[in-house]
Amino acid sequence: MSTIKRRNRVVQPVRVSPVEEARTQGRKAGYLGGYEEGYLKGRADYIFKTHSATFPFRPLHILYVASGKGFPYSPIDEAISSTLQGLVAQLTVIEPGQLTSEAVYQVMPDLVLVLDGMFVPNSQLDIIRQQGFKTAVWLTDDPYYTDMTMGNVSHYDYVFTLESECIPIYQQLGCPRVYHLPFAAYPGHFKPIGMPSVQRREVSFIGSAYWNRIDFLNPIMDRLMQHNTIINGIWWDRLPSYAAYEDRIEVNKWMEPEQTAEAYSASKIVINLHRSHEDDSFNNNTTKIPAASPNPRTFEISACGTLQLSDNRSDLAKFYTPGREIETYSSPAELIDKIEYYLTHEKERRDIALGALERTLREHTYGHRLNQMLSVIFA
Repeated sequence: MSTIKRRNRVVQPVRVSPVEEARTQGRKAGYLGGYEEGYLKGRADYIFKTHSATFPFRPLHILYVASGKGFPYSPIDEAISSTLQGLVAQLTVIEPGQLTSEAVYQVMPDLVLVLDGMFVPNSQLDIIRQQGFKTAVWLTDDPYYTDMTMGNVSHYDYVFTLESECIPIYQQLGCPRVYHLPFAAYPGHFKPIGMPSVQRREVSFIGSAYWNRIDFLNPIMDRLMQHNTIINGIWWDRLPSYAAYEDRIEVNKWMEPEQTAEAYSASKIVINLHRSHEDDSFNNNTTKIPAASPNPRTFEISACGTLQLSDNRSDLAKFYTPGREIETYSSPAELIDKIEYYLTHEKERRDIALGALERTLREHTYGHRLNQMLSVIFA
């Protein structure tokens, strides 16, 4: 019987350099991140395309008086007028300077709807109401310019305000029909955008550099900028650390709605930080009416299928459920902690972003708001 002897072969491990190991791990992380972000965009696109909301069609003629203020109010004018075209039989759009009792009498509308109303002569409104025409105003900037709006609201039959805290104030001025009606998201402007953005962001902030925003973000700016944060808006060059980050802060440029939606969609997290009602350098609110209601960006960010971190206002939970459809913070430290948390917890970030998108399309578009308004006026 023969014996076969075999030599044991020792397989030496292949040594990988630290650089190559880092590249491998980077490719794995990139693949996983791309998959998760692709899943989020795919789900958001599906939700947006399959959602359908129907509203009653009314045989009404609406005379819509635009704000007359140009950008950034003109996109709101577009959102309202475009939405109204699908809700009523006839829509006539004019500028504030064209609103006269003679012009109204010529077209015989069922309702004269004014946005903002700063440039509309109250004397003409009084004549229009005396002729029997219904009038309504949708105020755009409450409570920040109430010094002016308090002198205008009594000249309308119906007053709709973005700020719930203004309701008792206007009622005390003799307005019997005052309603809380925030702005909303216009799907023609704000929606999930799946195509790759020119400038990917982890964190975004878009808005003017009011002093309360400067004071809030300045203590955490160094940590914030470690997460590929990009800021857009006017006056940010007065930020104390602006020179250190000017390559990621775009100042003195108003972004069109489509550009803003693309930036939101290209961000993992978008910060929403409301302006202060006590800023005398910008506001005309000498009675210091507080602000409780969310700003229009709250709905626009959510419509893009992106996680929103918002400072907490008391009315916010009426529109989105914190922790499920939006996330909130109450201090700079809490904001930066939650940014770092959600950047490393992709599923939670994705679930909240998609929940916000679904809630927005279900309840917070201009179709919902204008249908609510018309239901009040033409009950």
